[in-house]
Parts: sequence; C-alpha cells; structure tokens
Amino acid sequence: MTFRTLIGAASLAALLATGALAQATHPVTGEPLAENQTFTYRVLDEFPSIDPGLVEDVEGSHIARQLFEGLLNQDAEGNIEPGVATEWEVSEDGLTYTFRLRPEATWSDGTPVTAHDFVYAWQRAASPELASPYSWYMELMQLENVSEVITGDRPVEDLGVRALDDHTLEVRITTPLPYFLQMVTHTTTFPVPRHVIEEHGDAWTQPGNMVGNGAYVLSERVPQERLVMTRNPNYWDADNVILETITALVINDENQALTRWRAGELDQTDIPIGQYPRLLEEFPTEAHALPNLCVYYYNLNLSESGPEALKDVRVRQALSLAIDRDLLVNNVLAGGQVPAYGLGHWAVAGYEIPDDMPFTDLSMDERREMARELMEEAGFGPGGEPLTFEILFNTSEAHQQLAVAIGQMWQQTLGVNTTLANLEWQTFLDARGNQQYEIARAGWCADYNEASSFLDIVTTASGYNDSAYSNPELDRLMEEARTAEDTLPLYQEVDRIIARDVPVIPIYFYSTNIMMDDTIRGYPFENAQETWYGRTMYRIAQE
Repeated sequence: MTFRTLIGAASLAALLATGALAQATHPVTGEPLAENQTFTYRVLDEFPSIDPGLVEDVEGSHIARQLFEGLLNQDAEGNIEPGVATEWEVSEDGLTYTFRLRPEATWSDGTPVTAHDFVYAWQRAASPELASPYSWYMELMQLENVSEVITGDRPVEDLGVRALDDHTLEVRITTPLPYFLQMVTHTTTFPVPRHVIEEHGDAWTQPGNMVGNGAYVLSERVPQERLVMTRNPNYWDADNVILETITALVINDENQALTRWRAGELDQTDIPIGQYPRLLEEFPTEAHALPNLCVYYYNLNLSESGPEALKDVRVRQALSLAIDRDLLVNNVLAGGQVPAYGLGHWAVAGYEIPDDMPFTDLSMDERREMARELMEEAGFGPGGEPLTFEILFNTSEAHQQLAVAIGQMWQQTLGVNTTLANLEWQTFLDARGNQQYEIARAGWCADYNEASSFLDIVTTASGYNDSAYSNPELDRLMEEARTAEDTLPLYQEVDRIIARDVPVIPIYFYSTNIMMDDTIRGYPFENAQETWYGRTMYRIAQE
C-alpha cells in the first residue's frame, strides 16, 4: 500500500527557511499556499484528558490524533491507510494480526517508536491501575485475556499483544472481527512513551513534558481557554506537513463563537442551533451540513438511584412516544439531522434500520394517544400520580433548547413536568457515569464504522451503559453477532429491543453543521466519522 504524497521534492521546511512559502503552490492541486499556515477552531468544553489511554470524548480524540499516531489512520473517505504500521498480515483463522512498523517513526524527542511502545500502551489502557474509561473498548477488540487483565485477575503481560522485535507487533484476539483493522485507528490504541510517563507521572501531558509521535507537539495549554499544537519536526513525514500551528479555543457560547468566526478569529466553528439555513444563504461556500456517525439520545437512570417511575417500561415508552422528532429536526435544529428511534445508524456500513421498528408506523397523533394511554396504565398523568423529572445536560445553548422543547412536549402530552440542570463537561460526565441523575443528555459517535459500535453501548458490560440497563437477551444477540456470518438480522433485533424497552430515548442522528473558512483545504468532508488530521490540511492564499 502506498501513501498519497502531499508535497513533492521540495520540503516545507526548506520553503519556510527561504521565506518562499507565500509563493509556493500545492504540488498536487496547484493551489497557491498562504504564508499563514495556521488553523484555529472552536471547542465547546475543556478536554477531560489528552492522554490516549484516558481520552473518552470526541474533541479529546481530535487532539490526541494530532499529537499521536496509531498503527493505522483513516483517509479522507474513512478507509484505513498506513500509520506507524506500513503493512500487516492476518492469520487464516482471523485471530492473529502481525503489524510491521516503519523504522523511521520517532517520538518528538527523537527516540525511536517501537513495537514495545504499543505493547506498553495497550497494557496500560487495560490495566486496573489506570482505570481507563475506555478499557471496555479493549474488550470489544476481543484481545486475548483482556477481561481478566482489566479486573486484575491476570497480569497485564498476559494481554494478547507482544513485540516480536522492535518493528513487529503481534496481536491475538479470541473472536474474528471483520472490522478489527478499523478499531486500531482509535485513540485508545495509540502508543504512549513509557520513558516520559515514568519520568513525569500524571504531569506527562503538560506542555514541555509531553512527548508524542504525531505530526504535532503540544506547545501551550491554558485550561478553559486554549490548547496550541505546533508542527513536530521529528515526525516521520514532517516534510509533507503544511499547517504549522493548530489552535483549539474553548468557547462555551455558540453565538459568541460565530461572532468570532465572522471577525476572522476562527477558521472553524459549530453553527448555533437552527441557524444553518440562514447561514447557508449568507455563506454558501462556508456553511456545511454533513451527516456523521453520531446519535443524540437521552439516558434514563434505571439504577437503584433512579426515579421509581422510570423502572416502569410503560413510562419510558410514553416519554419516547411523546417526542415529536420531526418537529425537532425540521424546526428546532434545521441542519439536516435525521430522526432516530433506535441506536443503529442509517449511514453505518452494512446496516439497515428495520422497517418494523416499534411505534414508527404510527402518526404523531397516534403516538401521543398511545403515550397518554401507557402513562395512565402506569398510574401517572391526569387523574394519577404527578411526575416531575430533572433533565441533566452539559452546558450548551443547543442542549438547553432541546431540553426545553422536549419538556414542553412531555408537559403538553403527558402532564409531566421537567426541571433543567446543567454542569460543566467533566462534572457532567462524572454525574452521568455514576448514575447521579434522572434523565441525562447523551451523544455517541462511532468508534469504528460498524453497527456494533452503537449497539454495544447498552450491553450490560459496556462502560458507557450510563442507564445501568441489563437485558440478557440483548447481550446474547450482541455476543452471537461477533461470530455470525450475517450480522444484520441480529443487529436489527437488538435495535427493536432498544426501541421496545427504552433504556435510552434516541432522538436524532447528527449532522455536522459547521462554518469553515474557505481558505482551508484538506478537511475530510467525506469521512462520516469526521476523523481529521491536521497533517493533511493547508491554507491557500486569498485571491
């Protein structure tokens, strides 16, 4: 497999040294390159972590992807391509993967990247000492002995990964997974520098301490304000990296961020809720609405600490039925979102939403009537016990507007009252993960392009089963799907169970609504996972 070359014989370093960049043209497209090779974008919240072994959110993954490089990357369409590994082999039984690593790969301090670094990173991510919020992902990878390693019943050295030599990594799994190679593009599988972690401990991710193997290095971080990354001269392909600096600005207010984009302070920002149609008309080349592999839903706390009423499936079904998803996506969001009634995403590879999903054949009026009947049967609503639920969300105008709209639907249809509570991102994640909520906003983006990435999050053992839902039949179907030749009917049955049991309330499938400065090129608009790499991006000179 060959790499796509971004820059020809003349390196970017040479262009910068001679001051010729302003006159340079892109060797593939012929576009004139701007002298200012920076990219500044907006994020909603501070990153809980940028340590690959601890990253649990989308924005943190975007940062880790610039600072580190895994075995494989994704191209602009989401297909796998070489990263640190240049070639790989799979055994006939599909249980052993052997990766050959590029000898020129180094850490940003010049130390060679070896197969031992991957072994250390994977063992660390699965170790009970790190307690990674994504250790369950290692279980999804079906690594040999992974469950026992995570629980501490076996030493990390028993994990199914080993270095055959400095540049050969062997991975052993217990179940053939046709999408395994996609899984190793995820940040949890990235290497980390043992020598740096052992020297600095928890402070290893601070500027000045952090060492990575990606195209960029961490140069500045001001919590709740900004994170800055600069080009890594020791990256194996540094000569072909054009952007010099990437800056993420933490801006909690979407409208303020849009104002700053208009002023030229940002190259990319999210479009505030409901404003896409107007901005598309005003900025036809810079407003973008792109489908992506994410779903927006509400967690319902089914644990012992949750409201007693939510333990009644009729109440959960009534709450789901009373939400007018078409009104939300067409009138409130207005950015190309698609109503969701299950977790299986319509755009995921090889998946089709079942035609007979529960309740979807009813009109909205019929759904409201059924919702009222279910609530009455459960002993709530008009003439029954009054209900009030608190909706928890992380600070965002969009989340608040949706909660208000959904609360109004519940009140008007069911007589259910709602209160709203918002928390900053890390505190919100902790509260939701510890079931310290009643109803909580959630969003999930696929870790790999396969239906199990969505459906696994409601299995009993999932680290992101924040509803504390458990259904042995659903667990069995998901386990059976891991070895099935035809997974579609199994996945569809799981989706029906989710729609019937309502451990979560799916609301809509996302659309990426962003403003992007039209001088920025190389952003992967065709990648449904929105997996972007600064090393493929560049800024063209304005005419």
